[in-house]
Amino acid sequence: MAERPTYASTEEQGMIRDTARQYLEDRVGLGRVRDLMMSEEGFDPVIWKEMAELGWTGLAIAEGHGGAGFGPVEMGVLLEEMGRQVTPGPFFASAVLATTAIQEIGTASQQQAWLPRLASGETVASLAVFEEPRNWSPADPSTSAFLSDDRWTINGSKRSVMSGGTADILLVTAGTEDGVGVFLVDPGSDGVVIEEEPVLDPTRRQAKVRLDSVVVDSAAHLGEADATAALGRTLALGTVALACEQVGGAQRCMEMSVEYAKTRYQFGRPIGSYQAIKHRCANMLMRVEHAKSAAYHATRVTEDLSELAIAAPLAGSVASEAYVWVAGENIQVHGGIGFTWEHDAHIYLKRAMASSLSLGSPHHQRDLLGRALHI
Repeated sequence: MAERPTYASTEEQGMIRDTARQYLEDRVGLGRVRDLMMSEEGFDPVIWKEMAELGWTGLAIAEGHGGAGFGPVEMGVLLEEMGRQVTPGPFFASAVLATTAIQEIGTASQQQAWLPRLASGETVASLAVFEEPRNWSPADPSTSAFLSDDRWTINGSKRSVMSGGTADILLVTAGTEDGVGVFLVDPGSDGVVIEEEPVLDPTRRQAKVRLDSVVVDSAAHLGEADATAALGRTLALGTVALACEQVGGAQRCMEMSVEYAKTRYQFGRPIGSYQAIKHRCANMLMRVEHAKSAAYHATRVTEDLSELAIAAPLAGSVASEAYVWVAGENIQVHGGIGFTWEHDAHIYLKRAMASSLSLGSPHHQRDLLGRALHI
């Protein structure tokens, strides 16, 4: 019988949580988030450098590659805190998705070349996998790559590339004669056109990437000939990480509602004393705890592929729907002022709705879950 995962936090995990919460509250308050939302880059390079110095960009990278050597549980702890503050920037794109892709797909020499640069924050990378029409599967991409004279020529386009406009390197998936390949592409290469996409959540910028006869050498081809399985695992691990971030956002929305319900008075009494508000807050707690349980469990079974195939889409669907629902209820509890765009509740609602579609809709996640369970 497999050993049951332990859910109690270790001392190191507690230190990560405490340090992250203090830093983010001091340096990435919601007032600062609003400023960055309106800026051209969408994030502060100084804060990015500070995160790298704290070891966050290399948290889940092995010590031999310049990282801290932690795993999905510790990354989940950090992302939960980042979700509480709706932290802007390329962290999820680079330190989670792209880093995971190189760890899962890259050869030893490719990992040695790129992981230290990602760990130090020197390089920002982004995974370009999704295409039009909306299709969440990494298999059978319409983007193609052909090998000739030891060089690859890539043609196609990608959508919803997180932080694609600020990335130093793109990890582009493309169909080859042998299956699905992943290629390292310099955004400045001839034939690469990057356009910022309109986004609901301006704290997490996205781009459309067009590749017109883009030529890369053979060393730019990551790992094995067919990376379909490794890409699936990469996206599953990304879904688990995103679920932790969503839990943090949902938790904060619930706290905002409870705090407001205690201090907002109507007819001489706090609104939290009214049964309707009590029920809303109680239901928010149930949704948050449900999502938290699913996400925490998923971070602890990532080494077992069969368990991950079940736990990742379960966490993804539950956390996505919980965050969207709780963020909406947060606005309802705040009443009239909550419906104004200037209120902080809308920052969370935008992140919640955008995140629910970042790596596959809840419907797609449930489809993956059904396949894993053979139903």
